Amino acid sequence: MKGRIIDYSMSFGGRQRITLELETDFREGYEALKDSVLEINIRKWRRRRSKDANAYFHVLVNAIAEARGISDSEVKRSLVEDYGVIDRNEDGQLGFMLKTGIDPHRVSDYVRFVKTVERDGMRFNCYLILKPTHEMDSKEMTRLTAWLSMRLHSIPASRRPSRRRCMI
Repeated sequence: MKGRIIDYSMSFGGRQRITLELETDFREGYEALKDSVLEINIRKWRRRRSKDANAYFHVLVNAIAEARGISDSEVKRSLVEDYGVIDRNEDGQLGFMLKTGIDPHRVSDYVRFVKTVERDGMRFNCYLILKPTHEMDSKEMTRLTAWLSMRLHSIPASRRPSRRRCMI
């Protein structure tokens, strides 16, 4: 949902109040939620990526997969794990530890190895969770697509896709 913060105030008791102006009709949502305790997450709005940009990304992934003889999902995983964005929640970066030898992809599709630690005589690998491509905003996806474009050097020029070929 897109909108703006219009006003902020604080009561004598220290309670805070924010007034929002929304660009979409929220009357139904208001009626459903007005007496509920809510979890609120306000963040800066970013334009979603276009269908053209999304199509171009997938054409590039496919071209590299074909040239290397691997699946699209393997190319995407490698790209996200090398150049992707660390996933976060309100408490910070998302991550986990696993006993050495356990595949981290059983926990999350996209992870980045950080380090190995020893606890109580056992070794554990530490990983950060990376944002899946469908959750990336336009800025994050643009950066990922730029890295992907640079990987095209391994594909013969005659087989490289053009941006115009994948426009919807």
